[in-house]
Amino acid sequence: MTQWQDRKAVGDLHEHRVATALRARGWTVHPCGQGTYPEAVREALRRTRSALRQFPDLIAARGRDIVTIDAKDHMPSTTTNRYSISSTTIHAGLHFTAIHAPTPLYYVFGDLKVLTPAEVLHYTDHALRHSSGAYHLVSTQHAHPFDRVFGPAVAQAA
Repeated sequence: MTQWQDRKAVGDLHEHRVATALRARGWTVHPCGQGTYPEAVREALRRTRSALRQFPDLIAARGRDIVTIDAKDHMPSTTTNRYSISSTTIHAGLHFTAIHAPTPLYYVFGDLKVLTPAEVLHYTDHALRHSSGAYHLVSTQHAHPFDRVFGPAVAQAA
């Protein structure tokens, strides 16, 4: 198995966990983005710098509300209490948000905490930059609890 396939398997599990958590809160969830494309399309995208590579993983609706989700696992760092998000991901997220306004894009991390691309940029534009500039490092204390963003789980009738 390739490194990308390993990461995809972990990412798929996290996406499933996020989708399940959203459904428990009354959201209708559907996959979208690179993971839904045929292998030939995914392979072609891997060779480009297209923002389509960073398209959200999930789209969800509840009532009149609609949101998009980019599930980010393997975060936070267990030693620094920071999330690490690539600059490419943040820039694509900001463009996606601008083009598709007012539909929000949320990053949901492995600990089920939530930030938007604008929040990541705000909290990291002046500090906590990775030395290479390739990643934004944002403190986990800035992230929002999942229930505060998407609502509490709905009790199921017995």
